[in-house]
Amino acid sequence: MEDKRIGLADYSLMPGERHFVHTEVDLDQQNKGYAADLMREALADVRANSKDKVVPVCSYVVMYMKRHPETHDLLKGSIEDAIAACRWPGAKA
Repeated sequence: MEDKRIGLADYSLMPGERHFVHTEVDLDQQNKGYAADLMREALADVRANSKDKVVPVCSYVVMYMKRHPETHDLLKGSIEDAIAACRWPGAKA
């Protein structure tokens, strides 16, 4: 997008953990796959540059990781635990 920010993945760091708390894409850029691209790259960065475990707090991150089992090794707990902790009613195991 030529250096224009169209979304973000907000996280907080705790010792050995990265808590993804919010993900968003600008309204005019939604439904184009950018949120998935953002999470793919954010999780790839965790994998490549840290030993942190991921705690998905954001419902989008929970659902992304549910759909991508290749990311489950990054989780602090299980995907089932992440789904159970998610407050979004659509996040069911």
